Amino acid sequence: MTTDKLILVEISKLPETLKGEILNFVRFLQQKSTNEPAPVNPKKRKFGFAKGKYKLTADFDAPLDDF
Repeated sequence: MTTDKLILVEISKLPETLKGEILNFVRFLQQKSTNEPAPVNPKKRKFGFAKGKYKLTADFDAPLDDF
């Protein structure tokens, strides 16, 4: 039996959810083999976006007892 047929036989035994994962993995391998760079996120980050969302305690810089 050739490798292609063996792969198809083994994949046919799997449930549909796993077949979808195999398809995703095959597409990943195809993209990896073309050596295309990963897509770049075109959005620019805005400075100060998280301002006011986090608060530090007054003793933040105090030494820890465990060290």
